[in-house]
Parts: sequence; C-alpha cells; structure tokens
Amino acid sequence: MNLANSNRRGFLTSAPLLAASLLSLDAFASGTAGSIPKARKQLVLRSSWQTVNIGDIGHTPGVLHLLEKHLPEVDVRLWAGDVGNGVREMLANRFPKLEIFTNSDNEAVARAMQECDFLLHGSGPSLVARSDVKRWKEETGKPYGVYGITFPGVYSEDPKEVVEANPLDIELLNAAAFAFFRDSVSLDLAKKLGVHNAAMEFCPDGAFAVDLKNDAAATAFINEHGLEEGKFMCVLPRNRLTPWWEIPSKNRSIDEKKNARNELMREHDNAPLREAIIAVVRQTPMKILLCPEDETQVKLGKQIILDKLPEDVKEKVVWRDRYWLTDEAVSTYVRSAGIFGLEMHSPIMALGNGIPAIVGRFAEQTSKGFMWRDIGLNEWLFDFDNEADIARYVPAVLAMAQNPEAARKKAAKGRKFVEQRQKETMKMLGKTLDIQSK
Repeated sequence: MNLANSNRRGFLTSAPLLAASLLSLDAFASGTAGSIPKARKQLVLRSSWQTVNIGDIGHTPGVLHLLEKHLPEVDVRLWAGDVGNGVREMLANRFPKLEIFTNSDNEAVARAMQECDFLLHGSGPSLVARSDVKRWKEETGKPYGVYGITFPGVYSEDPKEVVEANPLDIELLNAAAFAFFRDSVSLDLAKKLGVHNAAMEFCPDGAFAVDLKNDAAATAFINEHGLEEGKFMCVLPRNRLTPWWEIPSKNRSIDEKKNARNELMREHDNAPLREAIIAVVRQTPMKILLCPEDETQVKLGKQIILDKLPEDVKEKVVWRDRYWLTDEAVSTYVRSAGIFGLEMHSPIMALGNGIPAIVGRFAEQTSKGFMWRDIGLNEWLFDFDNEADIARYVPAVLAMAQNPEAARKKAAKGRKFVEQRQKETMKMLGKTLDIQSK
C-alpha cells in the first residue's frame, strides 16, 4: 500500500468537511450564522367539536387555513374531537400533510404533549376542550392560547338566567398566552366575570377563513334543480334550541322543556323567513334554496317553510332533502346571490368568501350573532326577540335581492375588516411563538 497516496486520498475526503466546519465557526464568531436553519415550531390545534353541524365542522379548516396563510413555517397537528361522517377525509383532501388524531389515540396525544411547543384552542361556542387545555397546562407547563370563542357559551331555554361562568374557564383564560373572543359581548362579559388576561381581544370566528370546496357536487345539485349561478338565495330555518334528540347518532332522549320552547317560538321565528321568500320570489327573478346547517333542519325546512308557502311561490323554491358537508355547502353558497335565515355559520362562511349574508338571532343562541355588529354589518343583523327588528327584516332581504352589486360591496367591506383582524391576531400568535407572521 502506498502510504503517500493513502494520506492524499484521506485529505481530499476530509478537506470539504474541515472547510465547512471552519466556515461555520467563522460565521458564528462574526455573528452571521443566521443561515443555519432553526427548528420549526410545532403547534397542536384542539378543535373539531362535532360533525352534525357544518358550522362546527367549519371552525377547524378555517383556523388551519389561517395558520397556513400567516404562519407557514409552523408545523400543525389537529387534536380533534370528532372527524367522523367523512370529515377526516375532507380535511385530509384540503390539508394532505396534516396529522389528525382524537383522544382515543393515546400515543398521538402523548407525542403532541411532548413534542409540540404550543396548544391553540380553536374557535367554538365556548371553551369546549377545557379538560384538555387543563391537562396541557398541568402536564406540560407550555403556553397555550384561545382563538375566538363565545363566553360563557351556555345554550339555555332561559338565557336570562345565565350570569355565571365555569371557574375553571376563568382560571384557564387568565393563564393563557392570549384569550380571544369571537364577539364583543363575550369579551365584555369575560372581563366582568373575572378574566383579566393582558391579551384579551375580539377575534372573528375562525370559520370566516374556510376555503373548502366541492364544486362538482354543488354544480351537479344546482343544475339538477334548475338553479342558476348568482340567481338564487339560500335560506336557513332554525328552532330556538337544537333538538339533539332528533339526531340518531346523539342517542339522546327528548328534553321536554327545550322542546316546549321550540314549539312555542317556531312559527314566530320562521314566519318572517317565509314572508321574505314570498317577497323575493314575487318581486325579483331570484329563486330560493332551502338548506340545512345541521341535520335537524332538513325536515324543519320542509315543515315550517316549504309546506306553508303559496303554490305560485313553491314553484321557485328548492328544498334540499339531505344534510351535506361544509365543502359542498361553501361551494353552493359562493354560487348564490346571498344568504338569510336564523343560523350563524353559513353566513360566516359565505361572507368569508365574499357572499352577502343576513343574520337573524335570538337570545337562546348566545351572543355569537353580535359579531355581525362587531365587523360593521349591523344593518344585516336582526334580533328576533325585537319586533321592531322583525318588521324591517323583509325589506332588508328584498333590498339584497334587488341590488346584488350593492350587497356584494357591503359584504366586501365586512370581509376586509375580518381579514385585517385575522392578520393581527395571527401576528400575536407569531410573536408568542417567536416567529414572524406573514
């Protein structure tokens, strides 16, 4: 063996490594070592509350889209409550790299607790996952934040009695890196009930950012039923309180008190929707699509709206006879001229995609409806506990149908406000994670 050649070959092999090491040391000494990549931040989103309501489904893809858009250098995992009924597949189609797990996957939960730097509680009707946030806080000691909830979020047949909050909620909100509320009424109430987090702000519901699409299904449906893009309006009826006992998967017995409240108010609340439909059909070229936000509203739409319409109006009204998922709903809404009714999240997802939306609310729905006022669309917010508001409902719907261009401009103004708030709140999350948002 030629020792000289061997030494020469060894030098040639090691020289590049030695040079790289010297360059790295030189860069470190001179303070220019910024080219060395930092480890990506790991975030776990606690969300996905249930699948029988397209709004509860919508919270998750909305917040995921915001994280993707504003904090692309963060790796995100989804700690979901429920992703059954095709929701897991729908999310995976939009976010193919997303790891999704539920509480039943103990290994994935444990890994997230160990590996993730931050837990983000997603938008929702309340601090839904308080027990998991508590566990994160106690077991990891790592930071967490709450992104756009209603507080305290109690759906009661007598909401005037709801004046207290869960003490655990107050404790967790105070210890959070930030506590964002999706309506100003919740924000003010939180302050009154003892939440004193230094970073408390209004943050629009995450579902505003939903960009899920199922264009093929939406196009097939509207073509099958003679609806033309931009020439129909979507209408969503509602009971005062969701009759969960009508959904087989919930396996609940009837709540007689809530059912009695629903029966008492059903005609009062939905009659203005029928009157608005009659005005739109008879005074404009628009058609109507009756559609559900939750499974119980399929039957309700036929019983309380369609069956009670005059025959000449029925001819221009399409009843959707089955529940749908969020992607098909959004693809349908964006083909419409606007939305009105008694639900919240269909208007949210429509407006987030530039479609005008009128919101009808009542006390049993909690304070979430007031976010329409908070984003500058108070003219499109109607309190169905106020007869004066009900009296101006039909003219407002008719004006939207008669002046679609003006309605879209108003919707664009509200959307712009929402997107600015989304940008600002994501920037606060970025600062918490010690990274720059986009």
